[in-house]
Amino acid sequence: MATGEVAVRVHGLRRAAGGLSATGRLFRRKPLGAAGFLVLVVMVFLAIFAPLVAQEDPLRLSAADIFKSPSGTHFFGTDNFGRDIFSRIVHGSRISLYVGFLSVLIGTTGGAIFGLISGYRMGPFDLVGQRVMDALLAMPGLILAIMIVFSLGATQFNVVLAISINIFPSANRVLRSQCLTVKERQYVDAARAMGASDQRIMFRHILPNALAPYLIIATAALGGAILTEASLSFLGLGVPPPAPSWGGMLSGGLYVREAPWMALAPGIALTLAVFGFNMMGDALRDILDPRLRGR
Repeated sequence: MATGEVAVRVHGLRRAAGGLSATGRLFRRKPLGAAGFLVLVVMVFLAIFAPLVAQEDPLRLSAADIFKSPSGTHFFGTDNFGRDIFSRIVHGSRISLYVGFLSVLIGTTGGAIFGLISGYRMGPFDLVGQRVMDALLAMPGLILAIMIVFSLGATQFNVVLAISINIFPSANRVLRSQCLTVKERQYVDAARAMGASDQRIMFRHILPNALAPYLIIATAALGGAILTEASLSFLGLGVPPPAPSWGGMLSGGLYVREAPWMALAPGIALTLAVFGFNMMGDALRDILDPRLRGR
């Protein structure tokens, strides 16, 4: 083996060891954030390999299995239609992640771009746009989502749209304030003096320096998006049945006397997911915000 190849491999091993060491320090410093990251990994694993993890058909009805208590055959019991609750929770993670990630992606990206343009250009565009954002922020998020879904119809796309509109104003405010700070720095003035266009300044000089707040608000919004989807499904305005939505499964609380596990199992899954994502968002904020790195 050539000396150069050995040196490259040794350098690669050292970098890998350094990465593992940094990961270990992160887990020790932010154990709750690490736990939230593990929750995300587990949910993604369940969503991808749902048919292998839970081989029971989540939509299969069985009159003979109605209200079966948790057992070796049905880990979390069955519901009022004889459907396996464990299988429905595992397959329901796909809906929660799909709605959560897509709505956060649309809401934060759209809000970030709007806030960037608004903060850079100012003037009437900023004045009118921010008053619209004020109106959206003044309305309770769940009420706004209910109004949107009720008006457009209870479909998966409309649920994503409603949650995205809820996230849009917050992302807009954060990126606008960041843009107001960054655009006054010297390297932006230098780019402007060299003849750079407004689009180049915004997307090549200002936006990269505002990515940390964007990532923080996107991660923090993920838990809220999943919770909003569950709330809409619980009210019958979310993903239409018989899709295995966690919020829709929580409506099984109507049978709490006959089968308390119907509400307990999806409630625990939803709590763990939202708590985990919120903890991961807090840890990410502490890591990316220079003012909080010493905490």
